[in-house]
Amino acid sequence: MSGFVEVVSTVNAQINSVVWGPIMLTLLIGTGLLLSIRMGFPQFTKFGYVMKNTIGSLFNSKQHKKDDSGVSPFQAVATAMAGTIGTGSITGIATALVSGGPGAIFWMWISALLGMVTKYSEIILSLHFREKNDEGLWVGGPMYYIQNGLGLKWLAVLFAIFAALTCFGTGNATQANSISVALDATLGIDPFWTAVVLTLVVGAVILGGIRRIASVNEKLVPFMAVFYVIVAVIALILNIDKVPAAFALIFQEAFNFRAAAGGAAGYGIMVAMRYGFARGVFSNEAGLGSAPIAHAASSNKNPVDQGIWGMFEVFFTTIIICTLTALVILTTGVMDTTDYIGSALSIAAYNSVIPGIGGVGVTIATVLFATSTTLGWAYYGEKAVEYLFHKSKLAVTIYRVVYVAFVFIGAAGGSGSLDLIWGISDTMNGLMAIPNLVGIIGLSGIVVKLTKDHFSRLEK
Repeated sequence: MSGFVEVVSTVNAQINSVVWGPIMLTLLIGTGLLLSIRMGFPQFTKFGYVMKNTIGSLFNSKQHKKDDSGVSPFQAVATAMAGTIGTGSITGIATALVSGGPGAIFWMWISALLGMVTKYSEIILSLHFREKNDEGLWVGGPMYYIQNGLGLKWLAVLFAIFAALTCFGTGNATQANSISVALDATLGIDPFWTAVVLTLVVGAVILGGIRRIASVNEKLVPFMAVFYVIVAVIALILNIDKVPAAFALIFQEAFNFRAAAGGAAGYGIMVAMRYGFARGVFSNEAGLGSAPIAHAASSNKNPVDQGIWGMFEVFFTTIIICTLTALVILTTGVMDTTDYIGSALSIAAYNSVIPGIGGVGVTIATVLFATSTTLGWAYYGEKAVEYLFHKSKLAVTIYRVVYVAFVFIGAAGGSGSLDLIWGISDTMNGLMAIPNLVGIIGLSGIVVKLTKDHFSRLEK
């Protein structure tokens, strides 16, 4: 068995080096930069408007209004954020620091700033080209705007295949694995029993479809986000004198020109960029094409109104949540004194500054984050399968069963399978992003037009 795992790991590493090589980094940066330039860098110029009409409008009844054709705008956002504020914000940042060094955090910020516009654009396209299924509910996502907008059915099918497969790792096995590792490290709970309970919970929720998933996430996401921010801020206040040095280390390592053995200088920067962008995309999903699938279910009729939530999602998930996690780890120095990886490293960091309480707090956050992410990605996979098999209910049912099985596999694997699971997930994320980014670039003119029309009306 170990020989098979080694072969899979080696093959995946080779594919990953290509998928997350210079071409992917250029495509990610180039897409975000192209869109930013064409729309006048709205992540900066429209930042106030975005905050006012997203987090500032949560108590507006319009955000919670829904009809028979979909879920409420906020429920769509909650489902999408459930997919983004996952263990990428805790476990993913820990693995990025270990593999890419502190400099990876800087490149994660860059990916987020550009990703704000990328995600905004893909959500707009998702609503603009969405359709209604046989049940009268809105469905959309990259497969629909690639097919209906670009007319490239084969590329839409390719995206849907990658999306359906990616859900098993990115939104499922990695999340379940992080839960079991965290509960084992903090409370000593056997991964097998975590797998049993988690499988039953996830199975019960996803059988209810998008409305049940959205209803659960609408309540879970705000609570878990506020809870984690409070715990992280307390940990940083207790180590406030070390925060400036942590920021300095991030910037210093981001431009480290160290060379690989026998190689040219600049290797350090490439490693930091690779893991910074890979983990950044893992945490906020900008460019993957996953979140637009959830947003398409919104009853909101205005693509731009829904699109600005995408900017908020990326900002809050990566710039706020992920940065807090990174700073806690760096200010505690646990990377230099332990050989922990993943959620175990994050737990050790919190425990070192808030003994006992810190570890329990981040464990609770990990369980909540990962569970909500697993639910959100279950919906993404279902919609991809629904597209591929022409809305076949049997295909969706089979997919749900297999999806739930992967929850058990990921959780029962424990820490021993962490590296391989995250490695495969990174690779699948990259494969999923390529057709989506092609679609966004090809349809960028529509995004620009809809954006200009929207803000022109506001100025009148």
